[in-house]
Amino acid sequence: MKEIKISDIKGIKVGHAQNIEGGTGCTAIICEQGAFAGVDVRGGGPASRETELLKPINMIQQIHCVMLSGGSAYGLAAGDGAMYYLEEKGAGFDVGVGTVPIVCGASLFDLVVGDPKCRPDKDMGYEACKNSESDEEPAEGNVGAGTGATIGKFKGIDYIMKSGLGIYAVQIGDVQCAAVVAVNALGDVIDYDTHERIAGMLNSTKDGIGNTVEAMYEEIGKAKNVFTGNTTIGCIITNAKLNKDQCNKLAQIAHNGYAKVISPVHTSADGDTIFVMATGEVEVGPDSLGALATEVMARAINRAVRKAEPAYGLKAASSFNK
Repeated sequence: MKEIKISDIKGIKVGHAQNIEGGTGCTAIICEQGAFAGVDVRGGGPASRETELLKPINMIQQIHCVMLSGGSAYGLAAGDGAMYYLEEKGAGFDVGVGTVPIVCGASLFDLVVGDPKCRPDKDMGYEACKNSESDEEPAEGNVGAGTGATIGKFKGIDYIMKSGLGIYAVQIGDVQCAAVVAVNALGDVIDYDTHERIAGMLNSTKDGIGNTVEAMYEEIGKAKNVFTGNTTIGCIITNAKLNKDQCNKLAQIAHNGYAKVISPVHTSADGDTIFVMATGEVEVGPDSLGALATEVMARAINRAVRKAEPAYGLKAASSFNK
């Protein structure tokens, strides 16, 4: 297995747009020729766009963009910008009188940082798509959908840490697999290799990283409102030949990557969602790809917190791990 650039996957473009002062942004993952796709939503508080059409019983087989955004449900408007961009390119589902681009998406809740009235909209979504045309590799950390991302929220905003967006891509033989993920979890993030906490809820003295699960156990007998802005949203991108059913199954399996490095995960206050985009270039063993997608997603989550920089008065993993 070798690490590659996400741009090495033929037909895939990734672009970000963000408002740093406002503390929000969006990330477009584009496949103009269309990619077979699936989705799996595990969290109890999702904000999503066009996930219903990805059910195997429904007609559409391929999509043209996954838009990940901040802004809570308001941020779903960024997908409109992708539709306009793709229409200009002539990409979309042929309806006889033109094309209808199929744009799926999900949004995370980042309204607790920056300006809660600043949200991704059609213009920002269009800008992210235009930025995907850059020859430079897409940035990570405090960019795109990760601009306002935070983690470790069980004790409220006074104990949260800054997170961000991560990208990780690998190749085995001819099979390529990548993950793009914006990490905005209620829980803590665990190192994939060492199993140590690398970011999350601050401890009581705010000079280190606490343990969210232990804090939850201490208050297990109390009803607690933990809606302080959550949700991890991501996409697995591969050049494998997969049908729609297989894409949906791969999205399910990739949630194991969340479970390996986010603790706790899939809570009622998270809208954890994973999309899959498969360009159909090479044959693959679906179960083997599932194992690979799990690791790739987990490592992308680790990169999301390690690439994040302190912002909005919040500490990041880099504050403790020099």
